[in-house]
Amino acid sequence: MALGPQPSDIPLIRRTLAVFKVSSIVTGIFLLGLVVMMVTRYGFSRDIELMGADGFLALTPKDELTGVNLSIVLLTVHGWLYVVYLACDFVLWRVAYQGARSYAFLRFLWIAMGGIVPFLSFYFERQVPREVEAIVAELDQQTTTQEAAA
Repeated sequence: MALGPQPSDIPLIRRTLAVFKVSSIVTGIFLLGLVVMMVTRYGFSRDIELMGADGFLALTPKDELTGVNLSIVLLTVHGWLYVVYLACDFVLWRVAYQGARSYAFLRFLWIAMGGIVPFLSFYFERQVPREVEAIVAELDQQTTTQEAAA
């Protein structure tokens, strides 16, 4: 059995890449919201409150919250979205990178940092598809060469 992606994996690789791109953008947006929340919580000792006594959206001291604590919502949602991002990263690594290059697992870990470092997921949303499309083009060329030889 050959290591790395096979020409028959191309549709799976493309679907996985599309899901990865969406998860990368959504996770990046919530990570930026999380950064804002951390600044307000630990820099100003205020949580983001939704529909509280001070209006639709307000920065309120933690012990005076009467509405929805949006800070906790951001923490929870980002955490679960990061799990989805990691799953997409893993599946993409599994179908496109694993066995294809000697640094494949390090690449998986590097892309996983996209949900932790602000703005990095946006970079990966642009960079990873270029690399994966190059792998797909190589597989297409390999298929064409095999068909011409037969």
